[in-house]
Amino acid sequence: MIRVLLADDDPLVRAGLKLMLRGADGIGVVGEVEDGASVAEAVRELTPDVVLMDIRMPVLDGIAATRALAQARAADQSAPAPQVIVLTTFDKDTTVLEAMRAGAAGYLLKHTEPEEIVEAVRSAAKGRPALSPSVARTLIDYAAGGSGTRAEEARAQLAQLSGREREIAGTVAEGLSNSEIAERLHLSPGTVKAHLSSALAKLGLDNRIQLALLAHDASER
Repeated sequence: MIRVLLADDDPLVRAGLKLMLRGADGIGVVGEVEDGASVAEAVRELTPDVVLMDIRMPVLDGIAATRALAQARAADQSAPAPQVIVLTTFDKDTTVLEAMRAGAAGYLLKHTEPEEIVEAVRSAAKGRPALSPSVARTLIDYAAGGSGTRAEEARAQLAQLSGREREIAGTVAEGLSNSEIAERLHLSPGTVKAHLSSALAKLGLDNRIQLALLAHDASER
């Protein structure tokens, strides 16, 4: 069962999400909060696998709440580490990038079809990114428009990795899954997963989207 926590200040939105997710096999809503400041405590108590996170909420916004979860995990590796999917009406480039850098594993717009939201929850629970098409385009455009300074900083960060870890980071930036990476590099999926986990830990990153952005930055000339 995939355990989901809802974080949204609109009770009607939460009610709609609960109704939708409860009708999906293998998914259960374990709790809900109406402001970003309550997310961390709810995660500790309920240990969800996925958090559906709104951005504009009282007390603490969703991006700050996502960042706080990542910081708690960095400070204590035993802390719960749910995958965060931002679910919002905002698709500004800066907002998307800020959410991804804060540690979100997915970014969906609220007009996304219900079945796509359900599939996104399943994908995120398996460690795969979940992005609305327009959001994916934003990330592609960002990667294509890197600056020299950003590229230099990214290369310095990637220098912390072993040669194999850097190679895997490059394939992640291409959008390959673990099984596809394993096939290309003639490794077992378990070995790919171990190298990926090691790379994320060395760089202080939370998910493969952040690693992909860093690898894209490093590849700019």
